[in-house]
Amino acid sequence: MAELLQDPKVKVEMLIRKPIQEVFEAFIDPEITSKFWFTQGSGRLEAGSCVQWHWAMYGATAEVEVKEIEVNKRILLDWGTLVEWVFTEQAENGTFVTISNSGFSGSPDEIVKQALDSTEGFTIVLCGLKAYLEHGIRLNLVSDKAPYAHIS
Repeated sequence: MAELLQDPKVKVEMLIRKPIQEVFEAFIDPEITSKFWFTQGSGRLEAGSCVQWHWAMYGATAEVEVKEIEVNKRILLDWGTLVEWVFTEQAENGTFVTISNSGFSGSPDEIVKQALDSTEGFTIVLCGLKAYLEHGIRLNLVSDKAPYAHIS
């Protein structure tokens, strides 16, 4: 079995043409986040809190521990792996969002699969965020990613 020489760290990025406060709030407030990512969140993200995110179409729930929040700058959480959002102001009405994910576990093949799935998933999230905030369009990307996996 091959061994990984370095643990993978996922990094996806996207420019969102909205002010930093609006983009940051889209990830803090589950009422907004549910428009482009999960279907329901149990509460706003606050440092030290634990929340649940639910994807009704898949019957999936994630327990999320909010480690750190720097308003309009950074969110760090643990949901089995570490996920960090960094928000960088671009011009007057733009925000560059970087999402990093690390701490995958398992066999080398499982770690690679998790990193690839994370890259795909967070790319979809950023695309959905961009469409929703910039154009008011709900693309349903997360739901449409795997319609064969929907629960009845």
